[in-house]
Amino acid sequence: MSEKLIRLVRIINLIQSSPGIKSKELADRCETTERTIYRDLEILSAARIPIMSDGYGKGNRFVGNFSLYPLDWTEEEAVAFGMMPKILDPVNHLVPPDFYTAYEKVMATHQKEKKDLEDVLQKMVSIIQMGTPSFQEEHSNFLSPVIQAILNSQTIEVVYHTQSRDVTTKRLLDPYYLIPRDHRFYLIAYCHEKKGFRTFRLSRFLEVKQTEETFTKQDFNLKEYFQHTWSIIQGTDKIHFKVLFSSNVARYIKEEELFVTPKLTEKKDGSLLFEVTLNHDREFLQWIMQYGMDSEIIEPIEYREKMKQVLADWLKIYQ
Repeated sequence: MSEKLIRLVRIINLIQSSPGIKSKELADRCETTERTIYRDLEILSAARIPIMSDGYGKGNRFVGNFSLYPLDWTEEEAVAFGMMPKILDPVNHLVPPDFYTAYEKVMATHQKEKKDLEDVLQKMVSIIQMGTPSFQEEHSNFLSPVIQAILNSQTIEVVYHTQSRDVTTKRLLDPYYLIPRDHRFYLIAYCHEKKGFRTFRLSRFLEVKQTEETFTKQDFNLKEYFQHTWSIIQGTDKIHFKVLFSSNVARYIKEEELFVTPKLTEKKDGSLLFEVTLNHDREFLQWIMQYGMDSEIIEPIEYREKMKQVLADWLKIYQ
């Protein structure tokens, strides 16, 4: 899952902590729509997570005794607790004799919790099928270890191929978010080498190893990071597009799930004026072109001229 898998795990925790929680509240807590929550609940049911809904708007709960173990420690907390027997003096009579058996039970629960979470993640990952780049004969699915690293705030060591420069590098990354874009997954992570946040395409990871190092998440705002970004490619421009979509496709444009917030103006003839400010043009122009004659760039004028030239060059190929 990208962002989706992390949301699925959160849904499980919310239902466990608040049996009967309504889908609307799940949507509010997960910052998404009710329609998305209903789709997520179907995915969880397919992964054999026994969730029972009492009907539309009446709440969700687990069937039987299903639950995730409640410790939910960070790796730092687990390490700190694990050091307690070394810190406490075994001959110190202030320590109750049953402390060590209680300690063993808690640590066993923690290990069980980790194992169960790994199993749940693996089931979810197996449901979400990823494509394979045509130039690769074999493709490793690093989705599960990356998600675990995000949940555990754990630094990963990766071997990454930068396609634009045809360069392979080894990096240490602090993973923050997995983002689905155009049938691919992208990882937003803090790169130790570049000392800043970068976007990595998951299919370009050649190796992923979890390290023993954990990190404390910085104050990072994903919406600000992707502000004025159509999909993934980020630039430094500020281009205000106006595109007129015909009545044939206007209703489909309204349904598009976008990563920016456009201004939509409905015309009397049923057409739709679409306005958005972006920092890069390529992905947006590719999106417009899929609508063919049902889309027309109104502004900027230079992009209207650019589209004319693209279409003229394209036509030459077929003459």
